[in-house]
Amino acid sequence: MGQKTNPIVNRLGIIMGWQSSWCNNYKDRIQEDFKVRRYIEARLPKGIVSRIFIERTLKFITITIRTSRPALVIGKGGDEVDTIRKELKKLTKKEVQINISEVKRPELDAPLVSKGLVRQLENRISYKKVIKLSIFSAMRMNAQGIRIQISGRLNGSEMARCEIYKEGRISLGTFRADVDYHMAVAHTVYGSIGIKVWIMKGEVYGKRELSPLLGGIQKKQRANKTFHRKKK
Repeated sequence: MGQKTNPIVNRLGIIMGWQSSWCNNYKDRIQEDFKVRRYIEARLPKGIVSRIFIERTLKFITITIRTSRPALVIGKGGDEVDTIRKELKKLTKKEVQINISEVKRPELDAPLVSKGLVRQLENRISYKKVIKLSIFSAMRMNAQGIRIQISGRLNGSEMARCEIYKEGRISLGTFRADVDYHMAVAHTVYGSIGIKVWIMKGEVYGKRELSPLLGGIQKKQRANKTFHRKKK
């Protein structure tokens, strides 16, 4: 079953948390979350936003933007963030607080890898070259495995096809496997090309903090445990 479902959705509540934290009035709030995410991704340069986390209270919204280029999001003297905050306040009619979180290793972040591939494919760079470079960069940063699937009219061929490139191991059927996943679409002159990226960062042992704002692992148990006997 792990081969057929979204790896992130399959691990929600186990080792991964939710990107939106709120309850009640589901219809209006999910529509508002969609507008907020679409606005932020359109407002900022392409390929630098990893994920957007939204946490709500009654009259207050906290938005955390994970990005590989914090300087571009903040702007000179914080002007860019202030402009985004004011426009989101008009859109949501609530007080908005924006936090910026830096992605220190973008080579191991599936959304950034897939968006980087999209940007290069739209610039008419050979798909084989950019995929092999992405795989090499991820494995160099100690990823346990990476898999990239690309579908469409590759290199302008008459018939669409699907190709899969893989290195290392991807344990999709194991809940403790920390697998990052993202799907993106490149709009080229030949048509739309779909890209899916799976990156396995390791395995999680013990209890993990599921809040996206806190992050990290509270307890990390090693596979090879060591026990110390008490001296008599």
